[in-house]
Amino acid sequence: MGGEGAMAAANNSLKNNRSLLSKRKDRKALSGSYEQVEIKDFPQATPEKLMEIKERLTKENKKARITYLVGFIVIILIITGGLYAIT
Repeated sequence: MGGEGAMAAANNSLKNNRSLLSKRKDRKALSGSYEQVEIKDFPQATPEKLMEIKERLTKENKKARITYLVGFIVIILIITGGLYAIT
């Protein structure tokens, strides 16, 4: 019968995975205490600061949109010029 080698490989793989699991449990990533951890204090966002950020992002997005549009138009012109030159 065929398949004995495949089953032996599967059993061997399961055995190796089980041995790795026991090693992982010994070294937990979140072991220890958090008593001496300092929590950072961040400044509160004021409505004025939020409006300033919103305006800045709006300007940046508008500038990026214009840049993409100009690039797209230039590429289209190059392609149509190349097709026109071919014919």
